[in-house]
Amino acid sequence: MRGERLHERRAGLSQSITHRGELAVWKYQLLILTSLLISIRMSTPRVFIVRHGETEWSLNGRHTGATDIPLTATGEKRVVATGKALVGNDRLIVPSKLAHIYVSPRRRAQRTLELLNLACQDQLPWKAQGEPACTGLPCTARVEVTQDVREWDYGDYEGITTPQIRELRKQQGLDPDWDIWRDGCPGGENPADITERLDRLIKEIRDKWHAPVMGKPKGEAGNGDVLVVAHGHILRAFAQRWVGKSLGDGPNFLLEAGGVGTLSYEHHNIDEPAILLGGAFTVDLASV
Repeated sequence: MRGERLHERRAGLSQSITHRGELAVWKYQLLILTSLLISIRMSTPRVFIVRHGETEWSLNGRHTGATDIPLTATGEKRVVATGKALVGNDRLIVPSKLAHIYVSPRRRAQRTLELLNLACQDQLPWKAQGEPACTGLPCTARVEVTQDVREWDYGDYEGITTPQIRELRKQQGLDPDWDIWRDGCPGGENPADITERLDRLIKEIRDKWHAPVMGKPKGEAGNGDVLVVAHGHILRAFAQRWVGKSLGDGPNFLLEAGGVGTLSYEHHNIDEPAILLGGAFTVDLASV
C-alpha cells in the first residue's frame, strides 16, 4: 500500500512537472508572438538615400564635385523607371510617409528628385529643369536644399579619373596608392571635413524626424521617413557614418548612378542604427 502511494505521488509530481513545463513553453511562445505583433505594429523610420542619375562624367569615371553638369537622356529615363518601380502607396518609398526631403544644391541631384514621382513643381525650392514626373501621390514633405549633402569637394582632382589621379601623384612624388577615404583631396575636402557635415545632418534627422516617431504604434506615429538625394561618394560616406564607422575604414559598398539605398534601425531603437540590405514593399494587410 505504501509503495502504491509513493508511486502515485511520484506520478503526480511527474505530471505536475510536465504541466509546468508545458505552461512555461506556452508562456514563452506567447511572449515571442506578442513581441512579433508589437514589432509589426511599431514604427521604425527609415532614410532613403538616392544617388543622382547618370551624367557624362559618371559614365567615364571622372570625379564630379562642384562641376554642375546635367543628367544624360538615358540617366533621366532610368530615374523615371526607378520612380515607377519603387515609389508609390504600395512600394518601397511611400510618399505619404515621408517627413522631409534633403537635396544637394547640384542640379543633377535636383533633376533626379523631379523625376522620382515624389515632388510636384510647386513644392520645389528651385525652378524646375523640366516637367516633374508627378502623378499626384500625396507627399507633404518639405523639400530642403542643403550644402551638407553636396558632393565631396575633390579640389585638385576635380574632373579627372582615379588612374589619372594616381599618375599625377606619382609625378608629384606622392604615394600613388591614393584612397579618398584615407587621404582626401588636396585643395578640397578631407575625411574629417566630410564627417563633420554628415554627422551634423544625421543628428538633425534623428532628433527632428526620427526620435518623435520611433517605437510608436504605426497608426499614431505619423510621418517619419526621410529622403536624401545626392551623390555617390557623399552618400556612401553618409551610410558609413550612419552606423558610426570611420571613413578611414573605407565603405565596402557601392551606390550606382540612380541607385537607392535604405538606412534604418534595429529593434526599434534609435541607438542601434543599421543599413537595411533588403526591404519589402509596403502592403496594407487589411486588403490582402
